[in-house]
Amino acid sequence: MAEAGLRLFQTKDVVELLGISRRQLRYWNQTDLVSPSSKTPGGHGRYRFEDLIALRAAKRLIDAGVSVQKIRNSIAALRRILPTVQRPLAELVLVATGDAVLAFRDGAALEAASGQEWIFEVAQLQCEVDAWKRGVARLRTGREPRRIERSQSRRRTA
Repeated sequence: MAEAGLRLFQTKDVVELLGISRRQLRYWNQTDLVSPSSKTPGGHGRYRFEDLIALRAAKRLIDAGVSVQKIRNSIAALRRILPTVQRPLAELVLVATGDAVLAFRDGAALEAASGQEWIFEVAQLQCEVDAWKRGVARLRTGREPRRIERSQSRRRTA
């Protein structure tokens, strides 16, 4: 049963909060995608907040076109690759990128199925994108983007 004082959510609350159907929730439970943390003596599932996080992550992946089977396979692979992670859907940020599911952890990304590490330095990537944009603007106009913005704002006020 549940720990004293721990907030548990009924199925009706979960489907309303996440915008999913009871049928979807039941299917995800039956296929071991996400199961409730506890059950009542009558066998009704009760979900903890951590379960809601996992369910929302699963819903986002499914909405992005990832199949339930691929999510389950990704979860199994992540548990092998990262043995300290018990509940990948709740503990990691999972993102669908084309045909791959990436798991973000400690500033790095792993491809969930293979465990291949992808290192993303967001700030560095942003700098590269900004430099690329400036280069494209220079090629098109022969001027820096800031000058373009200033000259356009002068025309509007003139």
